[in-house]
Amino acid sequence: MTSNRYKSEAVLLTPEEMGRADRLTVERGVPGIDLMERAGQAVARAAERMVSGIRPILVLCGPGNNGGDGFVAARYLAAAGHSVDVRLIRPAEHLKGDALEAFGHMELPYAAALEGDGVASDLTPALERAELVIDALFGAGLDRPLSGAVLALVEAVNRSGVPVLAVDLPSGLNGADGAILGGAIKARATITFFREKPGHLLFPGRGLCGRVSVADIGIRPDVLDQIAPATFHNCPDLWLSSWPRPDPAGHKYTRGHAVVFSGPMARTGAARLAAGAALRAGAGLVTLASPPDAMMVNASHLTVVMLNKVADVDAIPGFLADKRLNAVLIGPGYGVGDETCAAIAAILECRRAVVLDADALTSFAADPDALFARIKAARSPAVLTPHDGEFARLFPDIEGDKLKRAREAAVRSGAVVLLKGPDTVVAAPDGRAAINRNAPPWLATAGAGDVLAGIIAGLLAQAVPGFEAACQAVWLHGEAGNAAGPGLTAEDLAPALMAPIRALVDKSGEA
Repeated sequence: MTSNRYKSEAVLLTPEEMGRADRLTVERGVPGIDLMERAGQAVARAAERMVSGIRPILVLCGPGNNGGDGFVAARYLAAAGHSVDVRLIRPAEHLKGDALEAFGHMELPYAAALEGDGVASDLTPALERAELVIDALFGAGLDRPLSGAVLALVEAVNRSGVPVLAVDLPSGLNGADGAILGGAIKARATITFFREKPGHLLFPGRGLCGRVSVADIGIRPDVLDQIAPATFHNCPDLWLSSWPRPDPAGHKYTRGHAVVFSGPMARTGAARLAAGAALRAGAGLVTLASPPDAMMVNASHLTVVMLNKVADVDAIPGFLADKRLNAVLIGPGYGVGDETCAAIAAILECRRAVVLDADALTSFAADPDALFARIKAARSPAVLTPHDGEFARLFPDIEGDKLKRAREAAVRSGAVVLLKGPDTVVAAPDGRAAINRNAPPWLATAGAGDVLAGIIAGLLAQAVPGFEAACQAVWLHGEAGNAAGPGLTAEDLAPALMAPIRALVDKSGEA
């Protein structure tokens, strides 16, 4: 039986892991040609959904299994009455294995190999006739940048404006990280098999995939137990079992008490945004810890969020001596400098779940290892929420794709790292990582990150583990952005959390 961790549709597979899933399935007695046949049929069905009536379709096939899927799709589309034009980028004698068998079953005329400098001009008449292009060139099997004649082909397809259905991945994309290898097809839609890949969710690849659908081709989910993937799509299937369900016999103190540290009088708004979001996310109580000069400003804006004066760093241990204060957020509007570092050190010594955002991260730019040592010594849940600029200040030597950077940073810091952006990645020190997809572009507005940090704090207060709390918060933040819609400001986000939270409550009740 597949473990709970891997049964979810949230699992993402790298190209290498997907290749292993194919091999394990074949080893269990399912012929590879059967998998290819089912994949090709799924491609044909997807193609027919993209055209109205009987239409001319151009199928571009590479020399590997991606091309084999294209041969099968071409056969089914021709049998359905479509005018199918099949083009190979290598001579047919280069085919082998299942792709060669699928080619033999196709029994359709095909064009000579597309080679040489005249590829683009040779393809022009076919593109002018076609109402759909099926990109079965490389998919996830590409291991080097496109160049020469093949790159010219890809560029010609993109210039044509003909809608493209990509098989597995738009050719030219790296399935592991979404990078463009020399050039890439821009697809209207992509159909992949068994599970999505990170490259479907990470930019720039995500912007080239169009609408992504996943087809079942007969690979059993229990192969995932042997593969043990560690990358996931951030969606409720991943973390719903950790969603905080209030005890019917409980009260506000059993739902946790979050603390948000406020900045000085002229910089109080960010902390209030975060505090309101923490309360809306379900914390039973939220207290804003305010410096003396900001007490009146904060008091004039607060109703259900409580207010407590914390004069300086020396007052933090006494304030947090109340064990009911179980989750702390510091950073939004707090200020950058040595005093912030000292405040964070005092908070970590109190061993509370902590969210470090904005100014809290920048304050340690000169000595990030000191922060990481304190996080590891505290042995309490910690979440860091950098955008790319803050990440570069804390981890200046970590390079590579977004998944790699977030994972390496999580191991180094001992914290859950939430690397923000349109494709936010959440990574845990144990190697797990989740990629978010639901955030709308209008979340790129002042204060939205403060709300996100507050949601995380509110979930940590309810004893949600750090990785799951960060994932839940990012997803809720995106859903709130979608609910509030274009033109939103950060103040709209906390009220907009109600609808997605209600949906999660209903769904968790059914689980």
